[in-house]
Amino acid sequence: MSDKPTIVLVHGFWGGAAHWANVIVELDKRGYDRIRAVENPLTSLADDAERTRKMLRQVDGPVVLVGHSYGGAVITEAGDLPNVAALVYVAAFAPDAGESPGGLSQEMPPAAFENIAPDSDGYLWIKREKFHESFAQDLSGDDALVMAVTQKAPLASTFGDAVTAPAWRNKPVWYQVSTGDRMIHPDNERRMAARMDPRRTVELAASHASLASQPRAVADLIEDAVRETAG
Repeated sequence: MSDKPTIVLVHGFWGGAAHWANVIVELDKRGYDRIRAVENPLTSLADDAERTRKMLRQVDGPVVLVGHSYGGAVITEAGDLPNVAALVYVAAFAPDAGESPGGLSQEMPPAAFENIAPDSDGYLWIKREKFHESFAQDLSGDDALVMAVTQKAPLASTFGDAVTAPAWRNKPVWYQVSTGDRMIHPDNERRMAARMDPRRTVELAASHASLASQPRAVADLIEDAVRETAG
């Protein structure tokens, strides 16, 4: 499917590009051979958006840009490049201009908000013993343990970084809501999705880690964006 857009995947807080593993395998099974996954530093929205833009500039042709969790804020900030043809949000933040993930969370606190703790160096972690129930309650205990131990903590200040010019105002959008999300309130996801007027919104009975627990459904949504983008 070399004539199809390239799919670029952007991870969120408390994980890296490997959080997309099950979606990558599923898309590959369907014949998508142009897949890339950004590894963001999680040091600031500006840093993460610039890292994502660097990868986007390496792509020849159109891109379907996909963000999970905080990765939604990243694609909102970085998705203004001309080769970005579509934005797909997977249980993700979709801030408007002047909004930050932290501000949006405070407006509608998620169930596991209190299970996030800072360390002495200014990084935020999900408490290891609370990770399974907070982030990935629909994964096995073993899978959640690996995620908990390998979690990639963001600098706390990144939560407060605001989007400047939201790309979703000028790009077609797809959105997946996780109805069992404990890291972003499901109603917050619905609110963010509704104001973007997406081409399609799908609700999954999933945790925040829907990309790991329901990769087929997430791949379906990405594929929908790819097909419409490809015309």
